[in-house]
Order: sequence, then structure tokens, then C-alpha cells
Amino acid sequence: MKRLMALGLTVLLAACAGPDLRGTGDLGLVVERADGRLQVVETTGSTSLGTIAGLGDLSHASVVFSRDERFAFVFGRDGGLTKVDLLRRRIAGRVMQSGNSIGGAVSQDGSLVAVANYTPGGVKVFDSRTLEQVADIPAVGADGKRSKVVGLEDAPGNRFVFSLYEAGEIWLADFSDPKAPAVTKYPGIGNQPYDALVTEDGRHYLAGLFGEDGIAMLDLWHPEAGVRRVLPNYGKGEQPLPVYKMPHLEGWGASGREAFLPAIGRHEVLVVDTATWQEVGRIPVAGQPVFAMLQPGGRRLWVNFALPDNDKVQVIDVPSRTVLATLVPGKAVLHMEFTPRGERVWISARDSDQVTVWDTASLRKVAELPAAKPSGIFFTARAHRTGL
Repeated sequence: MKRLMALGLTVLLAACAGPDLRGTGDLGLVVERADGRLQVVETTGSTSLGTIAGLGDLSHASVVFSRDERFAFVFGRDGGLTKVDLLRRRIAGRVMQSGNSIGGAVSQDGSLVAVANYTPGGVKVFDSRTLEQVADIPAVGADGKRSKVVGLEDAPGNRFVFSLYEAGEIWLADFSDPKAPAVTKYPGIGNQPYDALVTEDGRHYLAGLFGEDGIAMLDLWHPEAGVRRVLPNYGKGEQPLPVYKMPHLEGWGASGREAFLPAIGRHEVLVVDTATWQEVGRIPVAGQPVFAMLQPGGRRLWVNFALPDNDKVQVIDVPSRTVLATLVPGKAVLHMEFTPRGERVWISARDSDQVTVWDTASLRKVAELPAAKPSGIFFTARAHRTGL
């Protein structure tokens, strides 16, 4: 009888533990935009572990992670905010919080998740554990009209910073007291801010301007100093050029004192001195860059492109500022994501229905995973980086 009880207890404990007892440090998500589905992947063996369906419109979906890396928050174009359990590979919660959302961020302490909304324009903030709404910030500019919110980023001190596209403003929302958030508004920062980033040290918020040349920069250490304009020659230049896909500034990175930005509409990557915020060079590339991403360590820069060159990825040597290789990972390359220490890079090719994995030292393809119209790729290491 005792043996039977012991055996039964063993079986019960094994059932409770489940087959997927593992850590989350090498996990990630691939967005399958056509099917409203996510693939859960692991980077150690470069394999797919399974899928999670039922996430709605993922045509421009982005993902952020809880601080323990177990949960992902997915922002869909249908206004859905979905909390996903990576270990159980299922939806843990979902709220329809707007008509059209474009991205979001998790607060420094992990307690809040904020969503940037196009329709209606504004930011909503939720409890990351329960998805209960904490705050609603309508994006009504100085002109009295609602604006689309773009470039929503987390900042140190449980703050969120974002831009108002039509109004041309930057707002800084301080949630150090979630029950009484304080919003500071900076109007007149420039025409049509379209995307933004926070530098890795958490100090500067930079918003790219589509309606004019230049970048609007807010020093988060000294927000009382207001917004100043930097890189006056950044943008479309003296002669406006057609833009086939807007650059994504979140791929920006710094290597030493140099930062690299995709130039709007031009076949160039801009090199910037981050001590002076002056342009110090330009690197010719194969097309209009969308992402210009430094691999961990900062030695190489990887660039993908808008139409008609969106089947290519170029790898640039940072010290010499020269193109080392031009890769062709597939049709309509949309996103790149490095493993946490940078030994591999994952690349999505939407029109080839595949994700390829490349060794960053040899520049050789080491794996290929089928995926239905893949777009964004997001690894859990993002949980511990400001601005991601």
C-alpha cells in the first residue's frame, strides 16, 4: 500500500512539474502576421518550440517582456493588448484597449505596461500583472486636436516618453506615483515626429522628424532644459526624395562614441558623435535603410532596406565603415534580432515565409525555420534593456 501511495505521489508531482520545465533566458517570439499567431523559439538550438494563436491583427505587432522574462506583452493593430505565457505557450490575458495601437513599453520596475495608440490618439497604462487599466492619457496637442502617438519608450524612474505625430510634441509621463501620474509637455519640437528611441544609458530621448530635417532630443537627466534640435542635416535633405518605408530608430545603436542612424529616403547610414551630437560621416549602402542595428560588441553593423532592395542585408565593419558582405536572406526582409551575446542573428523574410539564422562571425546561414509571413522577432533579453 505504501509503495502504491509513493508511486501515485511521484506520478502526481511529475504531472504538476509538466514537460516544459526550463528557463526563459534563451526564448523569443516570432510574429506570424498573416495568421495572428506567434512562434515560440529558443536560441540555443535555433528551433521552434510551438505556436500561440488568437492574437488578432498582428500586421505591425511589437512585443515587450516582463522582468522575469516569462510573459510577453503583444501590441496589435486592432488595439488588442495581449499577455502571453511563454512557458505554457498560451494567452494569459487580453484586453481590447483601443481601435489601433502601434507599440508599447514596460516600466522600469516592471509593474506597468503602456500602450501607444493611433485611434484614438493617446496612451493607456495597465497593471502588468492583471491588465487592469491604471491611466488614460488622451494625446490632445496645443492645437486642441488628438494626435497619433508614436515613439513610446520607457525611461528610468518609472517614466514613459512619447511623441505626438500631428501636433509635433514630446510628452514625458512620470509614473513614480501611479495613482497621480505627472505629464510634462514639450510643444513645437518639429514637424511630424515619426519614431523615437532612448539611448542605452537611459539619458536621451530622440525623435526623428519626417516633415523636416533634424532630430528632436530631450535630455532625461535634465528635462527642465526642454527639447533641442540636433543633426540638422538628418532627413530627406535639400531635395525631398520618395520614402518607401520609414526607418525604425529603435534599431539604432552606439559603438564607442559613434552612433548609427538610417537616413530617411537616402541610400546612406549616418554616423554621429554622441558626445557632440554632430554628424561625422555617412556610409553608402545598397538602398533606403530601415533598420541599422549593431550586433552586441559593436564591431559590426547590420542594415536592411525598403523596396526595391528589401531582399538584402548588408554587414558593415564599424572601424573602417566599409561593407563586408551583402546577404540575401529571402524576399521582403522585415526584421533582425541578435542573440543576447551576438553570436547569431535571426532574420525574418515575409514573402519567403521563413526565418533564417546566421552565424555573425562567418556570415553563414546555420538554420532555417518556416513561418507564415513573419515580421518582428523579439528575444527575452530585451526585458533588461531600457528603451526595448
